This record gives sequence, structure tokens and C-alpha cells, in this order.
Amino acid sequence: MQTITTTEALAAFCTAAKAAPYVTIDTEFLRERTYWSKLCLIQMALPGRDGLAVLVDPIEGEAMSMEPLYDLFRHEATVKVFHAARQDLEIFFVEGNVFPVPLFDTQVAAMVCGFGEQVGYETLVKKIAHEPLDKTSRFTDWSRRPLSDAQKEYALADVTHLRVIYESLSAQITKNGRQKWVAEELSVLTDPATYTVHPEEAWLRIKTRTTSGRFLAVVKELARFREVYSQGHNVPRSRVMKDDALLEIASTRPTNHEELGRSRLLMREGRRGDIADGILAAVKAGIEMKPELLPKPDLSRDQLQVNPALADLLRVLLKAKSESLGVAAKLIASSVDLDAIAAGERDLPTLKGWRREAFGDDALRLCRGEIALSAKGSEVRVVVL
Repeated sequence: MQTITTTEALAAFCTAAKAAPYVTIDTEFLRERTYWSKLCLIQMALPGRDGLAVLVDPIEGEAMSMEPLYDLFRHEATVKVFHAARQDLEIFFVEGNVFPVPLFDTQVAAMVCGFGEQVGYETLVKKIAHEPLDKTSRFTDWSRRPLSDAQKEYALADVTHLRVIYESLSAQITKNGRQKWVAEELSVLTDPATYTVHPEEAWLRIKTRTTSGRFLAVVKELARFREVYSQGHNVPRSRVMKDDALLEIASTRPTNHEELGRSRLLMREGRRGDIADGILAAVKAGIEMKPELLPKPDLSRDQLQVNPALADLLRVLLKAKSESLGVAAKLIASSVDLDAIAAGERDLPTLKGWRREAFGDDALRLCRGEIALSAKGSEVRVVVL
């Protein structure tokens, strides 16, 4: 069990990886107490049942440069294999401004191969690798040293079994001709916009049913302050104020520390110091925002005139298509998407790319009355009119 703590040792492994067709990779990190993930461990394995598997320890190897790893990420002859890669990729994008290319995410591939929505690694280990998986170290504190042998073995299992899973799923995708489908999904994971949160847009992530422009202006300013403060101080958003507290403050609009202190939902840290000052300044900015600058709620979905009978038919069509293709229905279209199609909306992801090929074209033909659905036993068939 090799643990790498020097730049030279990392470079040697990455050189070996560049000669391999693929390398499996996973990370262990902490994020409960920070805004940005703290990288604690990197696991990597080369092909073959007995292929070299290593742990890269950036905590023990504090002076170690990650550049050899980033150089491997840029090496296009070696596929970088992850499972549920989004949080791993965010770490490398934030710390090294780099994405692994080419990328293969076994969770995405498994969904395309019919394993259901957001299938877990443990499920794939059982169904494809046919191996047990010890999860006793799942909730360990990966920032503490030294790591036990049990922790190290647990961490390595996340990349050693991944080799068999990758080879199996890659073969299935090639056989089914769905490489383009997977590539479209992975393009989102390697888009910097996926990991970039602009403070001015942070309010869009907060769920509220209130459509008042002035209320939304205060929400926008509070969310902007929270995002700026969280990023600048590297603390979780919830440490500044949770969403329910933010919405409460947007309703009560305190003008001084005494009024702010009456908040039922704001935590102690938010009632004093620079957080309290920032909250009060944000409320003031929202109240004083010029009318022409007030944010406008997106009411387009609420105003859709859904044809309920057509929406039901689209659900039947989706179920039939997902079963025949062996692809999770929710990966193709959501219930909200189906209602939007039934209401006449056409600018939807469901009607683009591989989803259009798999479902969207027939969905539009159904809407135009060009096809019908018939049932024979448990089978649903498409009938051309």
C-alpha cells in the first residue's frame, strides 16, 4: 500500500499513468466547516487486477506540488475515470484551474446503461464487480493523521473496484452506440460555469413563492452578501445565515442591531459583528433599490396552460421509451418538463441532444397528433397515424 507524499513520487506515478489507457481516481475531502472543499486524500489506480494503486496525501506531503497530477489531467491519451465526479472536479478546478480530459464518470455511464438515477458506487461494485464493499470508514475525518490501515484500505477500494466497473460500462456504451449520450452529459461536468457561483445570481437558488419585486430585491442583496462573505472567509453559507433566516429577514427588514436580534431563525454569529453589519447593509440596499432595477420573478412556468390529458400521454410515452432503452426516465425528462411540453414550451433540454433522439422527437410527434399509443398486455407501442 503505497502512500505518496513527495512531488517526485507523484511525478513517477503520473508518468506511469500516461502510458496506460486509463487511470481510476477518487478523492476524500471535508466541507462541513468550509465554503471550499478541503482536499485530504487522492486515490488512483492503474489498469489490471493487480495494477498499481496509490494514495496521494496532500496533508502529510504539505510541500508536494500537484502539477504532475494536473499534467496527467491534460494528457489526452489516458482516460481519467471517476464515479460521481462533480465534487472531485470542483476541487481540482478551484485549486488548479484544470479539468481531467478525457473524462469518464461511471455514475453517468451507469444511468445511460439502465442502472437507475444517480446510482451509488456500492451498487455498481455489487452488480458489476461482484465484490463486497466495507463502508465502515465512510464517515471518517479524513483530515486527521495518521490514517489507519482500515481507512487506507477503504479509500483504495474506491478506485480498485472502479477498474472493473469502467471496463464493463465502457464496453456496454460502445456496444449500444451511446458514446455521444455520455459525452453530452460529461460536457456539463467540465464546464467552468458548473462550479462558478456569481454573488449577483445567488438569489436565484433560493426558493420563495413571493413575487414582490421589493421583497426579492432584499433577498437578492442578502444572498449576494452571504455569498461574498462565505467565499471571502471560507465558511459555509449556513454559518452566515440559512435560507429560512434569510427569508425571515427579507420579510421583517430590520434597520438596526436591536431589530435584527429579534430574528427567531438567525444564528448567534449573525446577530453581531461584521455579519450583522453586512446583513443590515444588504437589507438597506434592497429597500433602496431603484424600481427599474428590482428583480423580476420567472412566472413563465406558472402561466403555462398545461393540457393534462396530453401530459398523461407523454408520461406513458416516457415510461415506454425509458424501459425499451434501459435508461432511467428521470435522466431523460422530469415531470415538470413533460408538463411544459404539454403546454407548448419547446426550449427544453429534453428536446435537445441525445434526449431528443431518445424521446423528444416522438414526444413532439405525439403533441402534433402524428402518432398514437396502443397497449398490448404490459407493452406500450407507438402507432404512426
